[in-house]
Formats: sequence, C-alpha cells, structure tokens
Amino acid sequence: MKNEALLVSRAALFGDKEAFGRLVEIYQSPVRRFFCNLTGGDAERSKDLAQETFVKAWLSVGSFRAAAAFSTWLYRIAYNVFCDDCRAGRREACEPDAEPGTEPACDNATDGELRIDLARALSALSVAERTAMLLFYMEDKPVERIAAIMGCPAGTVKSHLHRGREKLTVYFKKEGYGNG
Repeated sequence: MKNEALLVSRAALFGDKEAFGRLVEIYQSPVRRFFCNLTGGDAERSKDLAQETFVKAWLSVGSFRAAAAFSTWLYRIAYNVFCDDCRAGRREACEPDAEPGTEPACDNATDGELRIDLARALSALSVAERTAMLLFYMEDKPVERIAAIMGCPAGTVKSHLHRGREKLTVYFKKEGYGNG
C-alpha cells in the first residue's frame, strides 16, 4: 500500500509515466473484471472500457488530490466511463443478455452454466443496482467507498444493494437454485 501511494504521488505530482504504468498493471485486472461483470461477459467491450478508463485517469491524474483512495478515484472514472457508454446508445453494454448455450468470454469463468445464469440475473438489475452489487460482492468495496464511486449517499447504495439482492433471489428461485 505504501508503494502504491508512492506510485500515485509520482504519477500525480510529476506526471511519471512509468509510475502510472505500474498502477495500470496493479488495477488492470480488477477494472476489466468490473466491466466484464457489468457487460455480462463481453470481454472485448470490457477491454475497450478499461482502456478508456486508464486513458482518462492518465489525463486527469494531475488533479488527483488523495481526498479518497486511488482505487476509489479510479473506479469512479470507470463507473463514469460505463455510464457514458450507456448514454452513447450502446444499450448492449448496459443490459447484458447472455445467449443460451454460450459462455461469457471473461477469463475467470469457472462454472459455465452458473456464470451464464449470473450474467442473466445481473441483467435484471438496473445499472446502479448491478454496479453496487458488483462493487460490494465481487470487489469487496465497503458501502462508503461505493457511495464515493457512484457519487450518491451511502443510504442509496444500501437501497441498491437491498433491491439487487431481492431481484437476484427471485431470479435464482425461479431458475430452481433455491429448491434443493
């Protein structure tokens, strides 16, 4: 963590490309995983969104003032990139819809059928619910950090999490996962 703070300082204060490159190495996989889950397993789209996130982060790293953790700042940029992508009319990136019999293309899929069902279940959530659920459960971010990333109060994040859990519970029960 101390090393990360030094890298962030070097990148922000001195425009050190090498330090920023190291930060990209640290956060590339988590950011891609975040996008992969938001897009329902679209690895190519996730790669493009991650690249756009890091370009925007590099262009504005000089304005980073450590009011929040670097990861919070970076995920905020990633969330905004995703929302901008949705507003630009690329609805398939906002509403994942895995086709039956196809496995999402993300690298870390372990159980194909469950992964497809999870992608379908996540598509039943709003973008805000899906984002909150992914950051909380898959990225282990606390509610306060999610609030900072999403730019909303912690209570709103808790509401997104509650509604998301309810919707996922209904979906998985309907699919027969709760009847064992």
